[in-house]
Amino acid sequence: MAEDQDTQAQEPQGGAKPAAPEVAGTPSQSQGGDSPDLDVILDIPVEIAMQVGSASITIRNLLQLNQGSVIELDRIAGEPLDVLVNGTLIAHGEVVVLNDKLGIRMTDVISPSERIKKLN
Repeated sequence: MAEDQDTQAQEPQGGAKPAAPEVAGTPSQSQGGDSPDLDVILDIPVEIAMQVGSASITIRNLLQLNQGSVIELDRIAGEPLDVLVNGTLIAHGEVVVLNDKLGIRMTDVISPSERIKKLN
């Protein structure tokens, strides 16, 4: 889908990979600890998507959609977007424009402990 392509993080041109962000509290052997080295998983790709809202409609109404149709979503205008990584909510944010492209500014990042609680 074109929408999925627009919401995925893109690699910089020229094939250069961006430097991995430093994450506070992440153990690493380079710090001299006995913890496993997380470098082996840092290059695993994940899908990131921003969700504006959703709606449930019948197949009858779906088949009647055409250019100019409007579907009411379950969000209030101005409400933050959901930031999903591999389908899991990790943050909320607002849309920003960067060099004529859309981006998202994180306004609330859900703590790892809260994410784990939601899995149960």
